[in-house]
Amino acid sequence: MDTGAESYRRYLDGDDNGIVDIIRDYKDGLTLYLCGITGNIFSAEDAMEDTFFKIVTKKPRFSEKSSFKTWLYSIGRNTAIDSMRKRSRLSDSPIEDISAADETADLERNYLKEEQKIAIHKAISSLNPDYRQILHLIFFEGFSNGEAADIMRKGKRQIENLLYRAKSALRSELEKEGFVYEIV
Repeated sequence: MDTGAESYRRYLDGDDNGIVDIIRDYKDGLTLYLCGITGNIFSAEDAMEDTFFKIVTKKPRFSEKSSFKTWLYSIGRNTAIDSMRKRSRLSDSPIEDISAADETADLERNYLKEEQKIAIHKAISSLNPDYRQILHLIFFEGFSNGEAADIMRKGKRQIENLLYRAKSALRSELEKEGFVYEIV
């Protein structure tokens, strides 16, 4: 049993520390994932808070058909999409893209790695939203293809195709920027 499910069960049984543990363990990863969907760190933080608010107030049932993290991220994704829909109805102007500035390391040996991270982040942010989402779920969050399929509400074959196209698009974008691959 994963610790998220255990913590949620504790929370439902009346132990408020269970929800504190869940928030501590999942808030950062969930926020980064939601940022890929919303394209805005501030909107992502709002969606993350709304996700935990829903869990605290509505106490939805966790059926254990998937991992707790998959279930939580699905709720977060739906919350972010609902929020974006609501904002687009309220406003005629498009949602502004605000990206958090990457911190660069002071040490010279980390400079090159930071530049590569920036180039990759820039390339990913220019991709189609579905491509950004699948790359984040698989490579940054470590979800399996099946779990990503559950979160994105797609079939496993669709996820495989989407992942292949996302990696190809990322490779193409990085090559445009002059990114050089190291052959190991």
